[in-house]
Formats: sequence, C-alpha cells, structure tokens
Amino acid sequence: EIKNCQPFLRGRIDGLARLEIILALGKIAHDSVLRSFGLRLAEAKFAHGALHQLPDGRMLIDSYHCSRYNTNTGRLTTQMFQEVFAQIRHLLDLENNKS
Repeated sequence: EIKNCQPFLRGRIDGLARLEIILALGKIAHDSVLRSFGLRLAEAKFAHGALHQLPDGRMLIDSYHCSRYNTNTGRLTTQMFQEVFAQIRHLLDLENNKS
C-alpha cells in the first residue's frame, strides 16, 4: 500500500509550491518521504528531531509519531513534540529573514 502511494505523495509534495519543511511523524512517514525522492534510507537515518536536506532544497524533520504508545511510554513527551515545532518555526524564521 505504501509503495503504491509513492507517486501520489511525491506529486502532492511537488504541488505545494510554498512548502519548505516536511514534518515526518514516525519512521514510516520518514521512509516514505525519502523513497518518494528516490533516496536510499541509509542516506538519512530517522531520529527524533533530526533535520535532513532533500534533493529539491526542502528540509525533512523527524519526530516520533504521537501515538498513544509513544506518549504513554514516554518515548515522546509533550516537551519533545513542542521542541520539534519550535525548531521548525526557527528554521522558517531564518528562511524568511533571508528574503
């Protein structure tokens, strides 16, 4: 199912002209974005808060998925999730200040 949706995902990404940063919620989303760009998974390993440059200049940032399991076990805390969004806001602010 994921493989069959790859062309749709890449088409959707390409259709969002103002998209600068993609937030991957979980490793499956991370891997799907990489594959949609034709990248090998070893080129950008998933890690919470990790930032990856994509071939088209956009950025991919990873977060653990906000599933009940991840939040109940403490793998993802509210603070960790908020920090990812703060990182995205910071990157967008830096980019907007360049122009």
